[in-house]
Amino acid sequence: MPDLTGAIWRKSTRSGGQGDCVEVADNLTGIVGVRDSKDPDGPALTFTPAAWTAFLHTVRRDR
Repeated sequence: MPDLTGAIWRKSTRSGGQGDCVEVADNLTGIVGVRDSKDPDGPALTFTPAAWTAFLHTVRRDR
């Protein structure tokens, strides 16, 4: 599992006000972390920066 030490987590601007939030850490070298804000000590997904950019592009295109 990639090392997420030093990750600076921020909530998605699209997260709702009911606590259903996604947090992203994109300050790390070579990976982007994604986690559920309700479970900050739980598992996190990791992506390469290119894969994360492709995901965001697809989501924005398909809204």
